[in-house]
Amino acid sequence: MKLSVVILNYNVRYFLEQCILSVQNAIENLEAEIIVIDNDSKDDSCEMLRRNFPEIILIQNKENVGFSKANNQAVAIAKGEYVCILNPDTAVAEDTFQRAIKYSESVENIGALGVYLMDGTGNFLPESKRNLPTPKVSLFKFSGFSNKYYANNISETAKGEVDILVGAFMLLKRSIYNEVGGFDEDYFMYGEDIDFSYKITKAGYKNHYLGSTTVLHYKGESTKKDDIYFERFYGAMRIFYRKHFNKNLLLESSVSAAVALAKKARKISSDKKKTPTAKVEKSYFFTENVELLEKLSTSIDIVFQLVSKNMHHSIILKNSLFVFDAAYISYEEIFTIMKQLKGNGNLFRILPVGCDFIIGSDQSDEKGGVVVF
Repeated sequence: MKLSVVILNYNVRYFLEQCILSVQNAIENLEAEIIVIDNDSKDDSCEMLRRNFPEIILIQNKENVGFSKANNQAVAIAKGEYVCILNPDTAVAEDTFQRAIKYSESVENIGALGVYLMDGTGNFLPESKRNLPTPKVSLFKFSGFSNKYYANNISETAKGEVDILVGAFMLLKRSIYNEVGGFDEDYFMYGEDIDFSYKITKAGYKNHYLGSTTVLHYKGESTKKDDIYFERFYGAMRIFYRKHFNKNLLLESSVSAAVALAKKARKISSDKKKTPTAKVEKSYFFTENVELLEKLSTSIDIVFQLVSKNMHHSIILKNSLFVFDAAYISYEEIFTIMKQLKGNGNLFRILPVGCDFIIGSDQSDEKGGVVVF
């Protein structure tokens, strides 16, 4: 078997369904399997999986064992030559896995591979490619005085070697995953992808970034930057420093102080963000299914204008809601249009194939939204 796609789920039933549908599309021409591991979700994620995707391998934990342990459980039963660690709040392009595997097979001594991650607003997520977060780099990152945290030496659409990848999408050979011992289970949430990336490079491999294929990551579903996030992330980085760097109490105290400042700045920023979002003036539905358009319009009381996926790339639209019918337009095309129309008060929603809901996110650090109709 060529590929095992491992998806760890926790209470994001609708995002998970879209993720699986996009993955199934992308592995159509590959010998591949999907493994979902659920960390004791309280929604109906597992019931949905058993009902809609009985062919998928499901590991159902009776408690939330964290990111590292759960992914290690899944990889332990994986059969693929390659494994892809994938967040449930993602959707992949049709060519993502084929491009990623082809690139991996063309690079000597490659470790893990990451790709272009885009949030629900159409914007690039800079954590797609990062530098090694030494204590000094992290100190400046939390203080807001340096951009050395991100690998800005490689452009968003380029390819090349990077130190650190994000756990939302990591593809590598299963043999390398096992060689470095998988994710370190001392981390419960946050930091484990940094540690894992670093262990891979310490083992003599080179991590790479590939910007020619896009994965949509509704980041706010799993990374809301509140006080709890900062406490957990700092705790994770403290574990990382103690494992891989000489203990330096002064630096550790400095990073702790910087975290406190970041939390305070976040509160100030949140207060300032209470300005109302731009009012949607027009709504567009990319579909050829008129009956579906009428059903959606009636259900959510919005008048949609039907639009073709062949819309001219130079058209500029503002303060508009765009809904994409994934049965009509591919995810690759959806991502291209989102990048084209990002900003200007525009909002994006996707209707996954065969589903009765639309899904989207309007902030990269806040929870996304689902409307069932």
